[in-house]
Amino acid sequence: MKKTQKPLNTLDRQRKIERRAKRAYALFACLVLSMAVMIVPAFAADDPLQIVENLSDFIFSLIRAIGLILLGFGILQLGLSLKSHDPSQRANGMLTIAGGIVITFTKEILTLITGG
Repeated sequence: MKKTQKPLNTLDRQRKIERRAKRAYALFACLVLSMAVMIVPAFAADDPLQIVENLSDFIFSLIRAIGLILLGFGILQLGLSLKSHDPSQRANGMLTIAGGIVITFTKEILTLITGG
């Protein structure tokens, strides 16, 4: 026996649309309310140059972390190439190590170049 599906009339469709609209509006209202509650005032510090220097130190520490990760990956790649006797992988490992060293010491290299 087949179950016959009752056709939706326009009133049922209208109610479904209204329910969806109410849900969307409630979700939007909750989102806006939660964003309004989470607003935290930001107070300016005394010295704006100190803030820029702190941001610079933070960015350079992130760059240094990425360089150390690349350096470790290059050492791993070089070790695996020595084990498998693969010259192309060995060259890639050496290049990755060189790039990791350059990225790790970016701040010091820029300080030497600019003379600061």
